[in-house]
Amino acid sequence: MRCCIGVTGATGFIGKALCARLISDGHGVKALVRGCSGRGGDLLPGVEIHPGDITDARSLQGFAADTDAIVHCAGSVRGATQVQFDSVNVDGLRNLINELKTTSSPPRLLSLSSLAAQEPRLSFYASSKFRAEYLLKEQDLPIRWTVFRPPVVYGPGDRELLPLLKLMVSGFALIPGAPQARFSMIYIDDLVNAMSAWVNSQQTMTGVYTLEDGTQNGYDWRAIIDAVSTLSGRRVRRLPVPAGVLDSIAWINRTAARIFGYAPMLTPEKLRELRHENWVCDSDALRQVLDWRALTSLPEGLQKTLFQPCVVATGPSLTTAQARRIK
Repeated sequence: MRCCIGVTGATGFIGKALCARLISDGHGVKALVRGCSGRGGDLLPGVEIHPGDITDARSLQGFAADTDAIVHCAGSVRGATQVQFDSVNVDGLRNLINELKTTSSPPRLLSLSSLAAQEPRLSFYASSKFRAEYLLKEQDLPIRWTVFRPPVVYGPGDRELLPLLKLMVSGFALIPGAPQARFSMIYIDDLVNAMSAWVNSQQTMTGVYTLEDGTQNGYDWRAIIDAVSTLSGRRVRRLPVPAGVLDSIAWINRTAARIFGYAPMLTPEKLRELRHENWVCDSDALRQVLDWRALTSLPEGLQKTLFQPCVVATGPSLTTAQARRIK
């Protein structure tokens, strides 16, 4: 059945892949795009653009109208203060919830969180994701909602893990976290397939669900290095980075961010996340309620990410006003 799906964060790594999948499934897509004058062209032809910002409640007016479901991918992963993260990850979701409540028949909501939310004391980011989930879990909302907590998401277009993977391809491995840490991963296509399965299921599955690639007990950095080494055909040498050096960089980043007003990636709080030794999860609960299973192994995912980058065709997208004239 063809549905109209609203997507926030539609020009991001995950959101863009999701829009492509939804269109492939035959659905209509209404994308919330911030500053769409230059970014709407990043989307596939036929995507309806609703200009707006998740942090601006007024700009969301009408976004949920005529939609069957909303997939909330917008979020901030960079920042130096709790306020910076909360303004997007917490207040942004609150704005979206309020917009959904204005419709006569609120659409279902899938909110993309993060596995970091299970350790909210580690960082400003983790805390913001946890409290965003709290908005849904602790309120009596007239909304059917689901939360996905993915672990590390990788694939072509990723801007966080990909630089480290490319460095490994060149023969060197820079490990920013605890060498003994274990973490789950999921390839972008598998995450998007799970989100698509949620859209197509039409069922109520209220709750918070983790999902991963099916590897029991996850991975450590040695497994990643070995996989890249096998695929690239070259030895990968670890570059030891003293903890004090990373600490210094993180504190300099935070200080500079507060002076110059930018949002850094590496901060003391982010280091606490990276040094946490257990970021392992499973998909058991999700598979009990959703017809989905991850299909991409780590070697296959790394092969696609590093050596077979996929190109998503782009073209002119439609603004909300243009879409209405066509309908």
